[in-house]
Amino acid sequence: MDGLIELLIDPFRFAYMQKAFLITFLVSLPMAAMSSLMVLKGWSLMGDAMAHAVLPGVVMAFVAGLPLAVGAFAAGLFCAVATGWLSANSRVKEDTVMGIVFSGMFGLGIVLHVSVRSSLHLDHILFGDMLGVSWDDISTTAVLAVLCGGFLIVKWRDLVAQAFDGLHARAIGLKTGWLHYGLLTAIALMIVASLKAVGIILSIALLVAPGAIAFLVARTFAGMLTISVGSVSLSALIGIFASYHIDSEPAPTMVLALTGFFILALVVGQVRDYRVRRVARG
Repeated sequence: MDGLIELLIDPFRFAYMQKAFLITFLVSLPMAAMSSLMVLKGWSLMGDAMAHAVLPGVVMAFVAGLPLAVGAFAAGLFCAVATGWLSANSRVKEDTVMGIVFSGMFGLGIVLHVSVRSSLHLDHILFGDMLGVSWDDISTTAVLAVLCGGFLIVKWRDLVAQAFDGLHARAIGLKTGWLHYGLLTAIALMIVASLKAVGIILSIALLVAPGAIAFLVARTFAGMLTISVGSVSLSALIGIFASYHIDSEPAPTMVLALTGFFILALVVGQVRDYRVRRVARG
């Protein structure tokens, strides 16, 4: 028993592990809530597009001497608005437009990064540097998480109504345009907040996997939200603990844990559906 307790508390003896736990939970909880809405709205690819699109903004901000978060936010929001405009003003479907926009902006970011030959570590932008965060990084992340979390709490009912039925939401007088761009702005802000912890690529998992896991298991939206937040919290604990003891990177280990939960949820959903079909057959 003493050995198990020692195993559990050992990571907390180091300040860098304490910071890793803190910034991960600050990022993960709002993104898990957003993930549920994005899965219902069919916006999973939008999260992917915005996460990839922030790279040129980060490089441009570095060159201009601006905070990296400013460039990342501007680029992510530009991607979302450009995707909406192009899909509304062309015959190309939205998912195709998103694929073109995010791949183009990601390619632009790589070209800019190589061209300016900056001291900016591309690996840290792409995959994060969870074990190297400072208290200033945590403070910035906390402010963004509180802003986005506050928006979700205040507008939760309206966002859920729009996610389930946009036409009905418009019919009952909700300002669906403001809700649409408000949610896009919150997603862009949380991608910015997650850059230091998990990076561009792995932030996609936080925007997609928790909602997908919950969608497979939950029967109600409240249950979906609970499972989404619970799965990402447990994955954060498992990922960071495991990375400490097996000497791996925390963010990819956390995403592997989320992938394992998704497979488990898929199996549970299939078993439950099979039982329901058996009961229906008599």
